[in-house]
Amino acid sequence: MVNCYLRLLRVLLFIQILGKAQRITQDVIMMQYFEGRIVQLEDRLIKCDQDLMKYVRELYDFSKEIRNRLDALNADKTEFKNDVVDVVTRVERIERDIDYLESQTPAQPCVEVDEKLLEQQVKEAQGKKKAKHKLVADCDAMLASIKSLKIVKKAGDVHGSWLKDPARESQKIYFFSGTKQDFFLEFSNMKAFTENNYMQAARNITLPFFWKGTGHVVYNGFLYFHKSDSVNEIVKYHIRNKTVSDRMLLPGAGRVPVYQLSPYTFIDLAVDEQGLWSIHADPDTGGNIVITQIDRASLAVEHSWDTTCTSKDAEAAFIMCGTLYVVYNSHYRGRSTIQCLYDVYDMISNEEPPVLYFPKRYGSHSVMHYNHKEKQIYSWDEGHQMVYRLSTKKKLENP
Repeated sequence: MVNCYLRLLRVLLFIQILGKAQRITQDVIMMQYFEGRIVQLEDRLIKCDQDLMKYVRELYDFSKEIRNRLDALNADKTEFKNDVVDVVTRVERIERDIDYLESQTPAQPCVEVDEKLLEQQVKEAQGKKKAKHKLVADCDAMLASIKSLKIVKKAGDVHGSWLKDPARESQKIYFFSGTKQDFFLEFSNMKAFTENNYMQAARNITLPFFWKGTGHVVYNGFLYFHKSDSVNEIVKYHIRNKTVSDRMLLPGAGRVPVYQLSPYTFIDLAVDEQGLWSIHADPDTGGNIVITQIDRASLAVEHSWDTTCTSKDAEAAFIMCGTLYVVYNSHYRGRSTIQCLYDVYDMISNEEPPVLYFPKRYGSHSVMHYNHKEKQIYSWDEGHQMVYRLSTKKKLENP
């Protein structure tokens, strides 16, 4: 009887062990299945990551190609714009030449001259002469000599520009350090500018564009400057409101530096008793200087004159009563002299000696700004801010 129980117990144990073995075998199979699925998922993730990297590289190459094409289009656009400006300039120059030839070469009469017609022409010539006198009646001064030199301060970079607003009673000083920046400093008066801690007294004004060169001017509360990334764009900026009021493209300007010894300035703006002017060099005339009178309100070109003054060995220039005075020097930085002048009203006699000497100073002028209210020039010389006081005399009409 006992043996029967033992056999039964053995059978039961064997069945239990066999069931556990079957369950373990099933668990192993399930684990192997899950591991296989996980490996498949990992392979798919790796392939997905590789495809994503491939798409990223293709997208980067595509964007790079688009950027290159856009740069090429911008370059073509700039070149086309410059070509259009050049064509317009040439057409305007041809028109001026035709007008000049027509005025200098009147038609020859093929019949006897009518005395009444001759008398009328004489009266018209006299009328033009009176009109010219009336035009410059309020401004018949010309430079006689440099009275004195005052060194105000040494500040900023080697090259720069400083000036006042001659159209207002304000005593503010405007300070532009360097030849390319997007800000300038404003001082309440000369005393604040000359103090040792002058930077603390300055008002920093940031512009929406970078200016180029040293030929900027302040006139009646507006800053006029050459936009740095353009060939010939002039910007009119309202200082108080901090807004751009207007822009213009100056025909024919910006292709070469206006002064050979100041290669960073391509357009030099000036203010005198007659208003706003621009000065630039024209490579089509061998580098001779061109002056243009600009309407300060509308920025329209009123008239341009091709002068006989060359930009070679020139370092600066200024305009007084409609007369351009070009300052020359040498590469060895000698004594600056005015050796050429051009009067747009033709009121200065050809016999007037054009050579005027400046006092010996440091090196080379970066700019010269004539202030007609004070009858003096604000200049920048090797980082020194200086003032030249002037003496004047009346213009003599050409015979």
